[in-house]
Amino acid sequence: MSSSLRLGFLACLGCYSIWGLLPLYFRALDHIAPEEMLAHRIIWSVPTGLLLIVIARNWGQLKAALTKRRIMWLSLSALLIGVNWLTYIWAVSQERVMEASLGYYINPLINVLIGAFFFAEKLRLAQWMSVGLAGIGVGIMTYALGYLPWISMVLCFSFAFYSVIRKQVQVDSRAGFVVEAGMLSPLALIWFGWFMQQPGGRLIGEGGLDIPLLLVSGPITAVPLILFAIAAKRLRLSTVGMMQYLGPTIQFIISVFVFKEAFGLTHGIAFAFIWTALIVFTLDSLMGEAKAKRLHRAAASVR
Repeated sequence: MSSSLRLGFLACLGCYSIWGLLPLYFRALDHIAPEEMLAHRIIWSVPTGLLLIVIARNWGQLKAALTKRRIMWLSLSALLIGVNWLTYIWAVSQERVMEASLGYYINPLINVLIGAFFFAEKLRLAQWMSVGLAGIGVGIMTYALGYLPWISMVLCFSFAFYSVIRKQVQVDSRAGFVVEAGMLSPLALIWFGWFMQQPGGRLIGEGGLDIPLLLVSGPITAVPLILFAIAAKRLRLSTVGMMQYLGPTIQFIISVFVFKEAFGLTHGIAFAFIWTALIVFTLDSLMGEAKAKRLHRAAASVR
């Protein structure tokens, strides 16, 4: 394995491991209200992002992100990622990490549907089968829970459309992150101004261990995004695609074995359909990539 591939693999492993372990971090701060946690995450993301820009000497990319059109789209992506963050923090605080992991499991399949309906991409039979199996899994989970797993849906769709926007807006990942956090920070500061006037209002948690934990909310948010960008540049999409299931799998394990969330037979059947859908989807993607490579080599030999 070359040094570039090794770096890409380690970056991808680090990225999804951090995302997978996030429930432990938020559970350690579950005495802090989700909206307060979100405000800290936004505010401390700004200096973290700027520090990364300084280290990379990437001011040109930041300036390039500040065009009228890019700001318009990044404001929308900022709103989507803000909704995603708040929903996830709330889910952890309410001991519903399993629902959160479900959302990230089905995210790749929703990306496929978005490509079909919004970008006229043709889906293969196996892809339609994957979507159908996942739909059955969600239906069974709805029956098991007694309500539509809206946490899964919000996390899934918010991140899916966030990814679509960031794919269409060609900006450096660090610069885009700084712009998004910068757009959300005035709302966070306004909220803090109101919160400080309320009974029990405080600036940075309850002091003590809360202070360092809240201060690292910025790096915990920014670092996996940067690691993902490093991995995406060095690894094949199929490799990144397979490794993306590491995050929700770690979350799922934490929810069942650490947080002891309810997991019965019906839950198991629902996740079995989801996992089967992902296996079919991944195998089809690998075979599709292999076929494309064979066609490319054949075309090259003809030339």
